Amino acid sequence: MIMNKPELPKNPNNLTTVLDYSFKNQELLSRAFRHPSYVYEKDDLGVSDNQRLEFLGDAVINLAISHLLMESFPAMKEGDLSKYRASLVSESGLHYVARGLRLGDYLLLGKGEERTNGRKKPSILTDALEALIGAIYLDGGFTDALRVIGRIFSPLLNKMGLDGSINDFKTGLQEYSQEAFQSIPEYRLERETGPDHNKTFYVAVYLKGDVVGRGKGKSKKEAEQKAAEEALACLKE
Repeated sequence: MIMNKPELPKNPNNLTTVLDYSFKNQELLSRAFRHPSYVYEKDDLGVSDNQRLEFLGDAVINLAISHLLMESFPAMKEGDLSKYRASLVSESGLHYVARGLRLGDYLLLGKGEERTNGRKKPSILTDALEALIGAIYLDGGFTDALRVIGRIFSPLLNKMGLDGSINDFKTGLQEYSQEAFQSIPEYRLERETGPDHNKTFYVAVYLKGDVVGRGKGKSKKEAEQKAAEEALACLKE
């Protein structure tokens, strides 16, 4: 007996306008949003999850971002290009893009992930974004995938600071700590050194009374971002 393919909670063709791409193979599009937890519970050999598309999409995004950075910064050295790319394709960067596209609205999740608010988990959203890009690559080729990636990552490219960071770690930490710990991080200035015209600020970020990250910078804002970046890395280990 042929099983009907499961319907997503929201029609993913709604993404056509924002992506500026229309799928020829609708099964590829649907598969991009089938989380392994859903497929595992269904135990249906005729339904595939998005893991293979995620694997492919990860490679496509890395290549496309490298290409876009080479075009955007023709005089930039290799080391700086690598730093920019690492920031853009980090979980924070991918989560920023996935959240902007509201990919969580389209996901098919298992009951356990639904109960634990899986539609908002950074790891699940970033996997879905990579799977979506992998699906676009298979459906239309690299030229279309490159164009879509350039379109949806353009806000991040515009947000990047001179140090090659996305400067959104504080937002990422707050969202993650609310989802995982039902708590909001608190930033405390520990000390500052140097003359008034060239100070260095040292900041610690606390979660439920414990230090989860520290950072330093030439401004309090930069130090807080560095502390949030360290905290995110430690909390997600």
